[in-house]
Amino acid sequence: MGEAELHQLITGCLNNNRKDQKVLYKAFYGFAMGICLRYAGNRYEAAEIMNQGFLKVYNNLHRYDEARPFMAWLGRIMMNTAIDYHRRNVKWAEYNDIDEALDISNSDYADSKLNYDELLGMIQRLPNSYRTVFNLYAIEGYTHDEIGDLLGISVGTSKSNLFKAREKLKQMILKTDQLPKPDMGNGYGPVSISAVSVGISFLINFIF
Repeated sequence: MGEAELHQLITGCLNNNRKDQKVLYKAFYGFAMGICLRYAGNRYEAAEIMNQGFLKVYNNLHRYDEARPFMAWLGRIMMNTAIDYHRRNVKWAEYNDIDEALDISNSDYADSKLNYDELLGMIQRLPNSYRTVFNLYAIEGYTHDEIGDLLGISVGTSKSNLFKAREKLKQMILKTDQLPKPDMGNGYGPVSISAVSVGISFLINFIF
């Protein structure tokens, strides 16, 4: 979508034009859903988060700075909506600081042939607290201090949840042939796994 067309759509949405709101929704559906799927446990939950996110987009378009990339702004809203959703629904367990436990050996690594859909399916199988911290740290690039502030948890809890997420993902990857394939189809085109350009090889190396 060109800048002129995007600007026209945003102007229409600011004027509460339902047609333009629908076009904007369809244009960024795949991108937004890709973010929400990573934070959600299933597609229905992801859709709920995404729809809440788009409502925030429409309600806050007057705050959007057109000098900045629209997708980055929209992606941040989707991420924050997902975090808010899980803050309301997840009870965060407190763990001790485990700095020393984060050095995970890759001696058991299997030459996996995973694709994005398969890895996303595994991320969705993580418990909510582990999945959220994994996304924020491994994909969004937040530090444990920043994650603690975002989620209202301690740095030790963030580190512990990341460690446990990596361990669980490693186990699932090593058993990948036994896992069912996730259904990633949708009515608006392909879904992007991330708000940022993260390669699957990077994530596999991070996990192991």
